[in-house]
Amino acid sequence: MATEPAAAEPATSEPAVPSLVDRYFTRWYKADVKGKPCEDHCILQHSNRICVITLAESHPVLQSGKTIKSISYQISTNCSRLQNKVSGKFKRGAQFLTELAPLCKIYCSDGEEYTISSCVRGRLMEVNENILHKPSILQEKPSTEGYIAVVLPKFEESKSVTEGLLTQKQYEEVMVKRITATTATS
Repeated sequence: MATEPAAAEPATSEPAVPSLVDRYFTRWYKADVKGKPCEDHCILQHSNRICVITLAESHPVLQSGKTIKSISYQISTNCSRLQNKVSGKFKRGAQFLTELAPLCKIYCSDGEEYTISSCVRGRLMEVNENILHKPSILQEKPSTEGYIAVVLPKFEESKSVTEGLLTQKQYEEVMVKRITATTATS
């Protein structure tokens, strides 16, 4: 009786299937937003020019030991990002944002407060209200369900939106410099 050869084990050298974010979005980074060290933001840009604003992996909120107490889209007494109502083909009613426009404030249990900025010029399409009710998803899934907001740059500016932002490789170089700087001072 002939025995069949054992099924070949899957090769571990096969490349991993890229995630949805890696497949459809280009990652751009803004390091040290408004001059605050390590407060990095990640902008996921889709081919249709939509930008999803998220926190970069190195942001202090995503570091171990931080607990988010609350998140607020109330920027000032007269401005709340939750009041943003977009309608129609031309996105009427959308709030216009500059690169430094604040999107939300994150309050941590240790008393720290972080203001998340837009980093790109454009119209605010939506804010993620889910993180208001469950702030932990901001830390658990920052690039997907824990996004901050969605911004639509002007069509004319869609190519220039990435000026001043870092590519994935440039951002990794910044991270290496930070690590070597902190180990050199220690």
